[in-house]
Amino acid sequence: MEEKRFSYPKTFLLGFGFFGVSIIWAIYNAFVPLILDRQFGLSAFWIAIFMVLDNLAAVLIQPWVGAWSDRLRTPLGRRLPFILIGAPVAAIAFGLMPLSSSLVLFVLTATTVLVSMAFWRTPVIALMPDITPSAQRSQANGIINFMGGLASVISFAVGSQLYAKNPNYAFWLGSALVTLSAILVLVFIREPKEYSTRDDQKAERPDVWKSITSVFAEEERSAARMLTAILFWFLSWYAIETFFTLYAVKHLGLGEADAAFQLTYVSLIFLVFAIPSGYIAAKFGRKRTIITGIVMMIVSLGLMYVLPPSITVGARIASVTKTAGIYPVSFILMLAGFAWSLININSLPMVVDMTTDENLGAYTGLYYFSSQTAAVVGPLAFGAAVQFSGNNYNLMMLISPIFLLFALAMMVGVRRGEAK
Repeated sequence: MEEKRFSYPKTFLLGFGFFGVSIIWAIYNAFVPLILDRQFGLSAFWIAIFMVLDNLAAVLIQPWVGAWSDRLRTPLGRRLPFILIGAPVAAIAFGLMPLSSSLVLFVLTATTVLVSMAFWRTPVIALMPDITPSAQRSQANGIINFMGGLASVISFAVGSQLYAKNPNYAFWLGSALVTLSAILVLVFIREPKEYSTRDDQKAERPDVWKSITSVFAEEERSAARMLTAILFWFLSWYAIETFFTLYAVKHLGLGEADAAFQLTYVSLIFLVFAIPSGYIAAKFGRKRTIITGIVMMIVSLGLMYVLPPSITVGARIASVTKTAGIYPVSFILMLAGFAWSLININSLPMVVDMTTDENLGAYTGLYYFSSQTAAVVGPLAFGAAVQFSGNNYNLMMLISPIFLLFALAMMVGVRRGEAK
């Protein structure tokens, strides 16, 4: 069996896969709600329904694609064929989205983006544990998420300025960069040889439902608790991510471009601490690091709830661009970005280190099953809460910490998942 070796250059190149995934979703989550509100006049609840379609596609597709990629054998490998097919389709459809003149056409192009992205996201993420030893997976995931954070910074900082000039430009930026990212991964990444060809056709095929059943049937419940914790903290995260631009516009009173730019501060600090978070976990333990991040995230969201807009955005501390600035809330978002790096960088390595190499794709799929289920339920629940409260978008900052407290309770009982 080929020995896995940790390589910084190879991991950074692999990170372009997650860069491509992140560039699409960051632009999608920041600007699609604004288009649905301004161009098509949808209410908060209907915007929530639309915004969970991508996550619904992920729940229905990604776990099965992950298990399928575990058993796929091609000359190119078991993961790369999904990137070769899914990325170009996503890039083309994403570029067409802002050109849609009717809601029907917008939904059709968006659906194509959602399905094609769900088709290749799990395989590109599963490549990381495929080529990385267990002891370095937190560090490698830090590099992968550094690239994802870089994509988000570009999306919010550059994309917000392009959106202010012409909404089409932000989407076309995403199309161009996801295409470039996929090309780099396909050209420079080679999968382990033992997974490219395999004569044993009688081996048991991974099954996502069997994986879910076995996880929750285990006497030692660490995997089940971990997946449940992931569900809870992503319930909080995705609801905030989906509605933050509307929250900033309607509750804080910022302009659309400025609202989207504020997310740059979360992504920028996440970017700065993505790699250090992996090393922090290597020194102090993944579980302890994640718990620290959860507590810090609760504090961040709580501050945004209790502090009035007159304090959080009452005075612009500095101007970054003509349409965006730095406010007190920007520093709270920076704290949230650091907290999220501690949580997010180390959660996938914990999950994949609870299984064997043969089932890495399946367990990566389970990770996304939990996170994307939250991404379906969270925005819908928050959208309904906002609408029934008379469009009180600040309510998000009260409900989100409750989900994080549930995640904290689950993490306390996790006993496995540290580096082997």
